[in-house]
Amino acid sequence: MTETLARLENVSRTYTRGKDKVEVLHNLNLSIPKSDFIAIMGPSGSGKTTLLNLLGGLDKPTSGSVTVGDAQLSSMSNSQLSRWRSTNVGFIFQFYNLLPVLSAQKNVELPLLLTRFGSAERARRASIALDIVGLSDRAKHYPRELSGGQEQRVAIARAIVSDPSLLLCDEPTGDLDRESADDILKLLQTLNREHNKTIIMVTHDAQAAEYANRTLHCDKGTLETRVAA
Repeated sequence: MTETLARLENVSRTYTRGKDKVEVLHNLNLSIPKSDFIAIMGPSGSGKTTLLNLLGGLDKPTSGSVTVGDAQLSSMSNSQLSRWRSTNVGFIFQFYNLLPVLSAQKNVELPLLLTRFGSAERARRASIALDIVGLSDRAKHYPRELSGGQEQRVAIARAIVSDPSLLLCDEPTGDLDRESADDILKLLQTLNREHNKTIIMVTHDAQAAEYANRTLHCDKGTLETRVAA
């Protein structure tokens, strides 16, 4: 039986906008097996990013529970969630979010500043992460000296440097041309298949979704599952 990494049970998320309450997710149930690769698609405002935020401990449900591994996220304090995220989750965004004044190596090391590792160990782990994404030869380069695809590879190295079990990707290829996007998606597949990373990817790109094991379609706060051919 496949081990479950994450589980959402009867999860709803409601936001208050002025006098109105807007329910973004409605009584959602989802089980995510360890080492799965899931694409989430759906129209803007359908709850895709909210779902990512709940899984990453960046937000809490209005009702229901979110469990990742042994952690019951919905009952943890903000400081507990911050410590949990530093070792259990890697975030990958559309616009890379690299610091322009830092080299690729130093950008990758950033998440490790929240850990107990010394400078030598941080550097060693960052070098390993850059090697995994194929950018060992760009370690001393700054973001302005890299292509968009290379910047995203640095961002992926930063996401995996603490060896998290879960990678959350919000439109990771949305700012890339087709060739660069496919290279990044192949890298994500490698991280899933060879490094056993569980990947949840929000995307509007149907071609990107084909790289995942299955696709969840989010609409009006609910999910419909479609298995890749």
